[in-house]
Amino acid sequence: MNLLGASIFLLAILLFSTFLNWYVFQAVKTLSLTFDAERHRNALHIIYWLIFGGISLWYVVTFLKVFITGEFTLSTQTLLNVFLTVVVTQLVCVVFLFSEDIYRNIFAGLSYLKNGSENFIFPSRKPWVSATAVLVAMIPFFGFLYGMAFGKHNFKVHKEVLYFDDLPEAFDGFTITQISDIHIGSFKNPNHVQKGIDLVLEQQSDLFVFTGDLVNHRADEIEPFITQFSAIKAPYGQFSIIGNHDYGDYIPWPSKEAKEANFELFVSKHEKMGWRLLRDESVRIEKDGQFLQLLGVENWGVGFGARGDLEQALAQTDPDDFKILLSHDPSHWDQQVKKHENTIHLTLSGHTHGMQFGIETPIIRWSPVQYRYPNWAGLAAYEGRYLYVNRGFGFHAFSGRVGIWPEITVIELRKKKS
Repeated sequence: MNLLGASIFLLAILLFSTFLNWYVFQAVKTLSLTFDAERHRNALHIIYWLIFGGISLWYVVTFLKVFITGEFTLSTQTLLNVFLTVVVTQLVCVVFLFSEDIYRNIFAGLSYLKNGSENFIFPSRKPWVSATAVLVAMIPFFGFLYGMAFGKHNFKVHKEVLYFDDLPEAFDGFTITQISDIHIGSFKNPNHVQKGIDLVLEQQSDLFVFTGDLVNHRADEIEPFITQFSAIKAPYGQFSIIGNHDYGDYIPWPSKEAKEANFELFVSKHEKMGWRLLRDESVRIEKDGQFLQLLGVENWGVGFGARGDLEQALAQTDPDDFKILLSHDPSHWDQQVKKHENTIHLTLSGHTHGMQFGIETPIIRWSPVQYRYPNWAGLAAYEGRYLYVNRGFGFHAFSGRVGIWPEITVIELRKKKS
């Protein structure tokens, strides 16, 4: 980002944060009127602005360091956690206060029209509305605290049974366990990683696949955890692909050669774990004299680089083959896969993480990521072709998960009965 862009971004962050701080302060000021002593009210106001004004300045200083150095440090990670927690909490509070302001302004306007300026009184804020706003805002606040402490390793198993007319008979009941977006550089506790691996092993699936973003930036992030992930074995093999983070594109390198050496090391780590890395290629999975084709492409995503070559991966397959594609970014399915003349029956992706924040209930399903990706988690279908988007094993940027929990996916293939 150039100097002008960085300056605009920092100014926008400061203005946005100051606006939220000021609006929420209206609730604090209203509630402080219940204090008998003015000095207590003033003390509360000063404490509020010292805390939240200080946080706003911290945003600016930390982001400025990122622009100067180009590196995300532990301080940056902490900032992102605080930023997301505070902003979402404040926005919930602002919704209540803004709704009250709409009512107050409408009431004031009608009063002015009826009584004129001499008897005009602008209605004051109701303490009970401010109290409600603060109390309701505590729900996301404590939700984010839970997400950072426990939610990021609250692994869930999601199971899907998919039916196909042309599935080879031998693969009726065949199971695939998928994980995605490990982002191992974000993990500090091996026990949390092992919790997810144990769930993978418990599924006892026929095939294991990993759909990209093994690391955050550097290949050596995986080294302390190789033994743990090497324990993942499946009767028909372990296969993986490359995600956008795996290329090391998001941090500065001293030279082109250093970046290339990092990527070569990354590839070797897959071999060390016993995972076959598919790079725009296909492999036959054979069972009882029949087979299906497992394809894997390098990262292809709208806005995240189009390295993958689907045609190359399809080159050694026939149109009548039953095909499963591993492609990190679900936008690839929308742009190239789902309408391809060479039918790809099932695509397995990840990448979105469900933004690690949202609501998933039988009634409500929402995450901010849905405004960027039409298919951001779970199953999608188009004319008998399927996409499954895994919510991710790990986490990145925000070191937590709220409502969108880390996932192990199990897909069971079934043949439709005529």
